Amino acid sequence: MLLCAAAARAHEIGTSRVSINFDQQGNYAIEIITDAVSLSEKLQPGPPPKPDAALLQIQLNASTGTFRRRVKLKFDDVEVSPSIAFATSPGNDPTSVFATIKLTGQAPANARTLSWNYGWTFATYPLTIRTPSDAAGFVEWLEGGQWSKPFTLDAPALLGGRLVTIKRYIVLGFTHILPHGLDHMLFVLGLYLLSGRARAVLLQVSAFTVAHSITLGLSMYGIFTLPSKVVEPLIAISIAYVAIENIFQSELKSWRIALVFAFGLLHGLGFAGALQELGLPRSEFLIALLSFNVGVEAGQLTVIAGAFLLVGWYCSKQIWYRSRVVIPASMAIACTAVYWTVERMFF
Repeated sequence: MLLCAAAARAHEIGTSRVSINFDQQGNYAIEIITDAVSLSEKLQPGPPPKPDAALLQIQLNASTGTFRRRVKLKFDDVEVSPSIAFATSPGNDPTSVFATIKLTGQAPANARTLSWNYGWTFATYPLTIRTPSDAAGFVEWLEGGQWSKPFTLDAPALLGGRLVTIKRYIVLGFTHILPHGLDHMLFVLGLYLLSGRARAVLLQVSAFTVAHSITLGLSMYGIFTLPSKVVEPLIAISIAYVAIENIFQSELKSWRIALVFAFGLLHGLGFAGALQELGLPRSEFLIALLSFNVGVEAGQLTVIAGAFLLVGWYCSKQIWYRSRVVIPASMAIACTAVYWTVERMFF
């Protein structure tokens, strides 16, 4: 199970972010924000570089040619070669340094579509494209090395106003759970596995929903935040605890509700970290925030419904359900979460 856990990946801590902005004259400015140490390791294989911003700046500048090989920008299927500039800055702790890579250039005259590919990350990352006709921006989640869908540059501003914003952020909230949020999926499955009774599932999910909604809102409004280096390991620990308790408990206890509420507060901070990467439109901030939360809830309910359809509707009342389903599944979840805890704390 530990070997299987090593292969299971949740969303990467400090996920890379890419934004592409166009002005009225057709000039484009691409900004990539990523972990400088990790990027330098990929560009120059060898001993891990020191987390020194000035030294990493020199190393990245010396690797411009290598960096360019796995960054692709096409207009109407014709690849272009933008100018590249690197900048580094210290992170929130002594071991982290952020790299900001800016790619600039002029779009070809009469270009109709844009395609993007970034091959220096292996994780999921958000690509935001903004044009003069759509200042709010279009967001697409991509896997490392995946080509974006062709984006139409001369499309008029999206119609529908708030309805478009609501739809966009509901989809982003849902996809943050399915398929991108394996850690959140396993936590919800851990809640479901404790007991097949609807009341037990409902109480836990309600406590979790209320809690993560509170911290998601507080964090997005800047009232309360914690660094991801603290939040992400604690989220992994919460998954491990819920799964381990399932092995030794078969009934819902009052302390479980309180703990699920506390863990929900942590997961809300995790959701906020993902949502901040998207850059909420200022004019639609509250609507986008609520829509994202609705998408998250829909994703969680889909996970529970999937578990019920797979095993719950038939197996939950069988004598062997706990020994053959609950305990093995909880052990697998616990092993995966322990692996993530170690990975997020020390690597």
